[in-house]
Amino acid sequence: MSVTSEPRAAGRAVSADVTAEVEYRLVRNGLVREVAKGRLLKTDVCDAHPELLRAARNVGRRTKEPCPICVTCTLVTVTFVFGAKLPAGGRCPGTVAELKALCRRPEPVLCYEVEVCPECSWHHLMKKYPAGGATSRTRRKPAPK
Repeated sequence: MSVTSEPRAAGRAVSADVTAEVEYRLVRNGLVREVAKGRLLKTDVCDAHPELLRAARNVGRRTKEPCPICVTCTLVTVTFVFGAKLPAGGRCPGTVAELKALCRRPEPVLCYEVEVCPECSWHHLMKKYPAGGATSRTRRKPAPK
């Protein structure tokens, strides 16, 4: 897991303690090595939920990267967005334009990017990051006396 922290505009984080993008590539690479060494079975890591597989097949964005487990299929990225005024299960944008619109909302949101292999059911959370929220907050001026 790696954390990159950038100064963010006031109000852009979902909460005061969530202001950085978190990447999980190191954890992913460790799992792939464990499968390659035989310490983990493919069935242990290729267990994506049917709803995640459906999202990957229907609204996922294809990558050029091959699946690290089956190597026969290219990976798909699925993004889930959670926040106020969104469904309890979050929103899974089908296009880049829809994702950008969700990230420009006045309410803060938290985005999760998951890589999925629709063929063998490999899946791994790649990163999470805050988005949305007001880019600049104007302070209320006190009422004149």
